Amino acid sequence: MQGNSQIIKKKSWIDNMLDKIERAGNKLPDPITLFIILAGIVLVLSWVLSMLGISAVQPGTEDVIEVKNLLSQEGLILILTQMVSTFTGFAPLGLVIVTMIGIGLAEQTGLISAVMKKIVMSAPTKLIVPFIIFTGLVGNLAADAAFIILPPIAAMIFMSIGRNPLAGLIITYAAVAGGFSANILISSLDVLLLGITESAAHIADPAYTGRATMNYYFLIASTFLLVIIGTWVAKKFTEPRFGTFNGEVEKLEPLTALEKRGLKWAGIVTLAYILIIAITVIPSNGLLRDPETGGFLNSPFMSGIVPIMLFFFLLPGLAYGIAAKEVKNDKEVAEKIFKSIADMAPFIVLAFAASQMIAFFNWSNIGSILAIKGAELLQALNFTGLPMMIGFVLICAFVNLLIASASAKWALLAPIFVPMFLYLGYTPAITQIAYRVGDSITNPITPMLPYFAILLSFAKRYDKNIGIGTLISSLLPFSVFFAIGWIILFAIWFLFGLPLGPGDYIYLK
Repeated sequence: MQGNSQIIKKKSWIDNMLDKIERAGNKLPDPITLFIILAGIVLVLSWVLSMLGISAVQPGTEDVIEVKNLLSQEGLILILTQMVSTFTGFAPLGLVIVTMIGIGLAEQTGLISAVMKKIVMSAPTKLIVPFIIFTGLVGNLAADAAFIILPPIAAMIFMSIGRNPLAGLIITYAAVAGGFSANILISSLDVLLLGITESAAHIADPAYTGRATMNYYFLIASTFLLVIIGTWVAKKFTEPRFGTFNGEVEKLEPLTALEKRGLKWAGIVTLAYILIIAITVIPSNGLLRDPETGGFLNSPFMSGIVPIMLFFFLLPGLAYGIAAKEVKNDKEVAEKIFKSIADMAPFIVLAFAASQMIAFFNWSNIGSILAIKGAELLQALNFTGLPMMIGFVLICAFVNLLIASASAKWALLAPIFVPMFLYLGYTPAITQIAYRVGDSITNPITPMLPYFAILLSFAKRYDKNIGIGTLISSLLPFSVFFAIGWIILFAIWFLFGLPLGPGDYIYLK
């Protein structure tokens, strides 16, 4: 006879595994302490591995890379004399502070909240997640600025429609980081990687010339695939794990007359700003075009995208504040900017510890040697065809856990694999695609990516007790399923010999 006991839904083995990862990760020390511990481990390892004479040969140049002992007199002098410049030169630090001046004013005046209300009230709720994921993927056109701008906006969208803002943060960060190479437009990353690919190809074929569009067709298909996969992962894992948000919720109230007036003037200023930028970019002789070639990708516009984004938020935020009567004078404007920067204090302290640890790792050459040794291992396994390419993808994914910079990793790996695959009859275009897939899929879960620390600081706004384990366990499904889906797409492309871009194919002709 069946009793009246409550039926409890059993968790799947995946949920149980993620719970264990979360518990283990959350037992880790505070992120600042963790970075200090990791820095100490790197210092000790640099001494031990240096004593053991660990080294690797740099492909192409044949230079010997040795582990540098950072506990030696030379190493300690380097650490002490470079400590301040390491911190001030930490790329995310300036990017975050500069960008947050604009975003902070737009947030403090109420512009972002009003825009979010407008979006939510006019867009179907069912399309919010795929819309955010697609925006995150395409947002990589703004380079690393997408890591700073999009996650907090997505969190506000989620909170305004009664969903957990932490889920919005995780979903958007996963899209930006995990789909870093996918896009529907050519970005500066295409040009950056092309230069490295060409140089590596010249080892085997001095006459080789590549194109920035060599991966274009594959990356377009990847964009839409990742939107589908990301939406499924968000629904299946992310939102159920975070559940209902129990913090202070911003209720979605109808727009007031002043808010509508503010949005009107913010829109006018935004359109005027876009028009001015367009005039300087669209003509071949535009002021923000490359002054030598007239090109767009290597132009002042692309290199100046951060200050451009600063004014993209600052000017409309100011216009909104004045029109909506949120600010009455310059002192109130300054106060709102001060408040937004003050909220970044925890990140600034965290950035100091993270910058030192990452610098130690780079100076020691441990990451470079591990990358080269891993690549040599794959070469020694003598894989061929598709298994070889998939093996290369996985090697790149592993190396990405150690070295976050896309260009730095490719500079190490390209001189080995581009010539090797050329000799086997494969074009540099397919080798670069395999690298880009591997480089992207583990981005969400590597703490070596500086923006992981930023994500944690954003998350603490909504849950001050949230830990690294919670973030990694929530991001892991995106890495796993992005990897599965992307590798399957790669295999289909490879087996059917589809063109990778205009005039670029898998095999040499």
